[in-house]
Amino acid sequence: MGMNLIDTAERYSSGRSEELVGEAVKNCRDDVFIATKVAPPNLRYDSVIRGCRDSIRRLGVSYIDLYQIHWPDPDVPIKETMSAMEKLVQDGLVRYIGVSNFSISETDDARAALAKNEIASNQVEYALTHRSVEADILPYCIREKITLIAYSPLGHGRIAHSIPNDISRRYNVTPAQAMLNWVTRNEQVVAIPKAGNVKHQEENASSIAVRFSAADYERM
Repeated sequence: MGMNLIDTAERYSSGRSEELVGEAVKNCRDDVFIATKVAPPNLRYDSVIRGCRDSIRRLGVSYIDLYQIHWPDPDVPIKETMSAMEKLVQDGLVRYIGVSNFSISETDDARAALAKNEIASNQVEYALTHRSVEADILPYCIREKITLIAYSPLGHGRIAHSIPNDISRRYNVTPAQAMLNWVTRNEQVVAIPKAGNVKHQEENASSIAVRFSAADYERM
């Protein structure tokens, strides 16, 4: 249905999530963009390298499209972590470097620690029901051309019942679709909603079949 980003992490189900993704993409690796994450306990240089290789093994691939730091760890110098990330890019094991749950200052430090590469993305919680990133992180990402990957874009299942009924009728969308449409209204934002079954996946995919007016986004 046109969606090709799969986001996972070494920490999800102790690596089993990556194994399942590997099974799913076994015959279509070149058609998907795989993003995974290294956990905070593994941010030392050698641990980053080992963690990436372990993820690649579980995924059954030869490289990872986007390798992200799952959470920052103030006890590990960011330069040490980023040095390992750049080594992975240099060796062809990773295409792009990303961060997750990083503040602006932490992102600035990560960018400054890179010698040859850029920070491609910052994965943070963002939904109609969780808008704190609009105060600083989102404007920063827009200005610096860093993709904001919105996790929990459906508010942990707490669908906003306050979405005006006339908006749902006008665009023929469910409340969940309206929330996904709203959170991705800016081209700098990519959403990664969960889907429990094929019907949910189809609903997610068709959520942006039409874009709302600026006035309706404001009303939401």
